[in-house]
Amino acid sequence: MKILILGAGKMGAFFTDLLSFEHETAVYDADPKRLRFMYNTLRFTSLEEIQQFGPQLVINAVTLKHTLDAFRSVLPLLPADCILSDIASVKTGLQEFYESCGRRYVSTHPMFGPTFANLGALSDENAIIISEGDYMGRIFFKDLYMRLGLHICEYTFEQHDETVAYSLSIPFVSTFVFAAVMKHQDAPGTTFKRHMAIARGVLGEDDCLLREILFNPRTGGQVSKIRDELQELLAIIDERDEVRLDAYLKRIREHIK
Repeated sequence: MKILILGAGKMGAFFTDLLSFEHETAVYDADPKRLRFMYNTLRFTSLEEIQQFGPQLVINAVTLKHTLDAFRSVLPLLPADCILSDIASVKTGLQEFYESCGRRYVSTHPMFGPTFANLGALSDENAIIISEGDYMGRIFFKDLYMRLGLHICEYTFEQHDETVAYSLSIPFVSTFVFAAVMKHQDAPGTTFKRHMAIARGVLGEDDCLLREILFNPRTGGQVSKIRDELQELLAIIDERDEVRLDAYLKRIREHIK
């Protein structure tokens, strides 16, 4: 299959490396410097090259802020039967785009990133495949993710964004709060160091990714739960209420069993 990958960032490079030995792949990026370390693949810096290549599948791996713009820039150059695909972590606006352009499409979300995941050993990681879209496109990504040993879930666009609002916004916001109040420690303990490593990883993510996760329409409702829990915990601390604290700890331990 001829596969075009849009964006030569970390995930673009990951998919290129993953697919280039079994398919004819090409990577397009407007910045030629980002293509320097791509190998075993065609490297495109002009839209004309895309038209000549004639891909059967496009994997859009640019940053979330530019996902729709990237699709629109290449759409007139693609064969009519080319399948569009994205790996965006927030799907806001994508379903409407796909339905409006009338193209075959498949949308997935590898629930791992270069910051924390070991891209060479992904058996403990997850991927979401959106249930709407082209059947053969879904089969392609299902086979690909199964070969990586990923646990696969199928969600609708709506279910996906609800899940992401919970699974990403809560840990991200909790990390932001930790980073906002932390002070330098000359002799940090193990727990502090682990939190610090997580904070550095999260804050090392692209600002566009962090922005899109926070601005997911469903994030506010999830973050408000953190506020409510902090208010309850602060009241327990202020009142030094041991009975209430015991009950609180028992309740939250049930959540992580």
